[in-house]
Amino acid sequence: MKLRKVSAASAAVLALALTATACGGDDKDSGSSGGDGKKITIGIKFDQPGLGQKTPDGYAGFDVDVATYVAKKLGYTEDQIEWKESKSADRETMLQRGDVDFIAATYSITPQRQEKVDFAGPYLLAHQDVLLRADDDKVKSPEDLNNAKLCSVTGSTSAQNIKDKLAPKAQLQPYPTYSACLPGLQNGAIDALTTDDSILAGYASQSQFKGKFKLGGFKLTNENYGIGVKKGSDLKDKINKALEDMVADKSWDKAVKDNFGPANYKNEPAPKIGDIKS
Repeated sequence: MKLRKVSAASAAVLALALTATACGGDDKDSGSSGGDGKKITIGIKFDQPGLGQKTPDGYAGFDVDVATYVAKKLGYTEDQIEWKESKSADRETMLQRGDVDFIAATYSITPQRQEKVDFAGPYLLAHQDVLLRADDDKVKSPEDLNNAKLCSVTGSTSAQNIKDKLAPKAQLQPYPTYSACLPGLQNGAIDALTTDDSILAGYASQSQFKGKFKLGGFKLTNENYGIGVKKGSDLKDKINKALEDMVADKSWDKAVKDNFGPANYKNEPAPKIGDIKS
């Protein structure tokens, strides 16, 4: 009788263990173990041509190429990547909640963001600039921005820079995405769209806007793009190593040429990985 009780208890424990294992097997892998799970979830922009764009054929852009290279180094194939849209205002929250494993979405490294998340990189140095109508002659210098109607994105570094120091007297109109600013710029409702020159170059090079817009060429700030990870994640060092490999084997140069070449974007050389400057 006692033997049957022990056996029954053992069976119950075994059943519980199997149930726990089965439940755990469906959880999304955090990415920190380097490819042990079936999927890795990466945040990108969906509406930024040349950087992160959702197209009928899939996802394309420099950030997408960088993220794909990193994922492969972490042990994931392309079909194991789940892409998730990461709007500027949502990025820190998405990382803190664990919605994504990492974010590569024109994510400028700033002291305020470093309080909430960690960054690998930087992997690109961009500069804040303005996109103007090709026939515009009102905005000739950064000083002219104070008398202009500007559009930028809620939660972006660019919008904060305008308010804090670059053009505090400008009429700033925040939109949820940069692409939402383009109709207003085209029809004259706003005078300029301001964000990083790498992003603006992508919009200006789109076929439907060919010849309609121009960059101001002001180089208002330095924007070091980093890959965001959850605070304290061991992914940071692994991603840095992957980025170092990408620069060393010239895959970084190829990604720059493939994505920015059509826009004649004058990119800066690859920054030193791990040298975080905000």
